[in-house]
Amino acid sequence: MAIPRFTIENAVLLVVDFQQRLLPTIDAHERVVERAGVLIDGCRALGVPIIVTEQYPDGLGPTVETIRSKLAGDQPIDEKLKFSAAVAQVRRRLEALGRSYVVLCGVETHVCVLQTALDLSAAGYVVAITEDAVGSRRPSDHASALRRLSQIGAIPTTSESLLLELVHEAGTDVFKSILPIIR
Repeated sequence: MAIPRFTIENAVLLVVDFQQRLLPTIDAHERVVERAGVLIDGCRALGVPIIVTEQYPDGLGPTVETIRSKLAGDQPIDEKLKFSAAVAQVRRRLEALGRSYVVLCGVETHVCVLQTALDLSAAGYVVAITEDAVGSRRPSDHASALRRLSQIGAIPTTSESLLLELVHEAGTDVFKSILPIIR
């Protein structure tokens, strides 16, 4: 079996539900937001498309400013009520991009992130979970979800590892463009 390799040309970043009323309840939420910010900055610098979702924004509030400020000014944010972010509008965006490798970051690991990975995997996408950029309210839920994600074939990684996999080699202009981001 070939080992999937994420590239600038085949990957998309899916940012799941970093919202005002939910985020403060997440264990180690400062680290999760910081690492997601690194991913967003790196993907923007590399030209990797980014899709963003919000779960029931009337109840959970909008995307936190720390994340929103890192997005392009015209970045659409897809609202959803389903836990999975693989809703119709997100699937349409993925199909339009023609990319089959999806990198996930967001909250909560055991709910929206897990259900998104389940749905995307079932639809034939290769899914990576950036373990340092996902979180849950309880560490036990987070740990359990990471084990289950691995069992369904989601590829465990970290924000820095993923960005360096996308870049593929040091000493290039592309590498130099993300070096300040990962430091």
